[in-house]
Amino acid sequence: MNHYPSIFQPLDLRHRQLDNRIVFGAHTANMSDMGLPGERHRGYYEERARGGAAMIVVEPMPVHATAVLTRGNFRHCDDSVIPHFRKITDAVHGHGTTILQQLYHVGQHGDSDLSFMPHWGPSGLASYHDSDGSHALREAEILEVIDCFTDAAKRCQAAGFDGVDLFAAYHSLLDQFWSPWSNKRDDRWGGKLENRCRLSLSIMDSIRRACGEDFIIGMSIGYADNTPFVMTLEDFQAVIELHDRGGNLDYVSCGSGNYVDVDRIMPTFVYGEKQGVPLAASLKQVVKHAKVTAESHIRTPENADYTVASGSSDLVSIVRGQIADPHLVNKAREGRQDDIRGCISCNQMCWGRRARDYWISCLVNPSAGREFEWGGDRFAKTNAPKKVLVVGGGPAGMEAARVAAERGHDVTLVEALGDLGGQFRLAGLAPRRGQITELMGWYLRQFEQLGVEVRYFAPMDEQDIAEFAADEVVLATGSLPDGLGKQRWLPEGDQLPGLENGKLFSCEEVFRDQAELGKAVIVLDEGGNWRGTGTAWYLADKGHEVTIVTPDPMIGKEMVRAASDIQTRASLAKLGVRFVVESVIAHWHGDRAELRSLLDGSISFVDATAIVTATTNSVDNSVELALAEGGINFHLVGDAAAPRTAPFAFHDGRKIGLAL
Repeated sequence: MNHYPSIFQPLDLRHRQLDNRIVFGAHTANMSDMGLPGERHRGYYEERARGGAAMIVVEPMPVHATAVLTRGNFRHCDDSVIPHFRKITDAVHGHGTTILQQLYHVGQHGDSDLSFMPHWGPSGLASYHDSDGSHALREAEILEVIDCFTDAAKRCQAAGFDGVDLFAAYHSLLDQFWSPWSNKRDDRWGGKLENRCRLSLSIMDSIRRACGEDFIIGMSIGYADNTPFVMTLEDFQAVIELHDRGGNLDYVSCGSGNYVDVDRIMPTFVYGEKQGVPLAASLKQVVKHAKVTAESHIRTPENADYTVASGSSDLVSIVRGQIADPHLVNKAREGRQDDIRGCISCNQMCWGRRARDYWISCLVNPSAGREFEWGGDRFAKTNAPKKVLVVGGGPAGMEAARVAAERGHDVTLVEALGDLGGQFRLAGLAPRRGQITELMGWYLRQFEQLGVEVRYFAPMDEQDIAEFAADEVVLATGSLPDGLGKQRWLPEGDQLPGLENGKLFSCEEVFRDQAELGKAVIVLDEGGNWRGTGTAWYLADKGHEVTIVTPDPMIGKEMVRAASDIQTRASLAKLGVRFVVESVIAHWHGDRAELRSLLDGSISFVDATAIVTATTNSVDNSVELALAEGGINFHLVGDAAAPRTAPFAFHDGRKIGLAL
């Protein structure tokens, strides 16, 4: 039975036939090695081709020295990339998948730290990527850009790509020319619509002449409804209708956000799903030749099938969903949708690592980016099955148990409490985080299928572990709040001054309904991540008067890299949460907190009935030490090795599961 009849229909695209409607769209994987694609890059894309994606659009290639935006960008204007890309296109074609490369120039929103070049734009306006201005392009430089796009497309064709995707999204160079807000020119490249579109139309015409009819030319765009001064839906309809008229544009991919509204480019859990559908649906009304792709927060086959069935688009790009589960398409095709490991829209290891200029990975799929080392998201059966005991059912323990069982080991997972997931499961109880709860359900289904024995309310000490007589022991006992409220930025003390006055609780106690808080609550947030902000949101949503105190210069500092901070702060502000930054709690009096500014040492007071701490956890290593002393071999993973955030627990679990 075909559960998704619309997305599993073939589609002709220029000279290629796609066997389904799911695309693994362009995104910056940032995986180059000295500007060249290597085995990390090949493994990453081939795994998604193996998993059933009909078309892959490889991450953007800068077309010019002024277009360089990341450390991992490929070498521009350089034929040396061709044989390296050929290895990727051959591998992807081997699975019947169409493969394109995106070509881009971000225009005035460049990055001089990486390019060491001036930003180029239509009118010399300011960048929204950094604080720099830009250089207004002269006619000769515009013609140079056209030539560079064309030469890049020719290199793509020589490397075996089936076409190119022209980046006109997020207010990059091409849509900077389209928008009267950023195009102030009065020459033939500005003014009326045809002039503002002259650059992109000229690029398409030039590529078509250079690469011929059997070469796909697509285009990516993005719309944000809260920045209508950039471009409205009607503006995009006029632009794309004009480009469609010539017959060179084979598809247009519709995303969300722009550099003025950056957190909507890769929308996290704070946004609703199917962000790119309104733009796609509006363009379906005007195009006659080009196919339309919807993208942006379309995570699931259900959403994809609905989008195509409703006539909103011809294709759907699922990027983060296929990063989280590279076999999403095949699982959906085979009716195994319950086996799809869902993206939790956190952005922590995809956009979050890209924001720090590392190659990307995935919180729930640590094999992402390591496919060439770990064999993708597939597990070779062991020739020597073992009896494996996993102690602790948090993220590290769950993943270790699952992967070991996938490989054929006999696995028992013991958990001291009555549910799995540990602190990570509790995070799923906060507003907008239901996708975490869905992931817990996925693990339970996998354990049932794989025959993993799960024992609840089963704490184990070193004697219990020894008596179990496992061949392999994985110690994943996690970490706990220290109960002392120790502040890193009050380093002279080992506990919260005034601890003896009580009413001090952890985030975990809040979510387990073990905290008697009263009305007015201070959340002491030293992590700057979801643990503190999510707890504050949860409490404010329940009617508490919440004040967040942080030593950081802003609320949600660590969430900036994942682009989830802006809307989180906005949601907290709407709920009346008070922000106190660059401060520590100098003393707790039981009914009010004495706050000290880290800037000038000034003292202020906040009345409160309780303090909730989101501070660094600690580890009880008594079992670890006893096992070592008793000569029992074990593997230490996750927070049991050192308190960290969730991605590293999943990573440790996957790594040890593969090694057993």
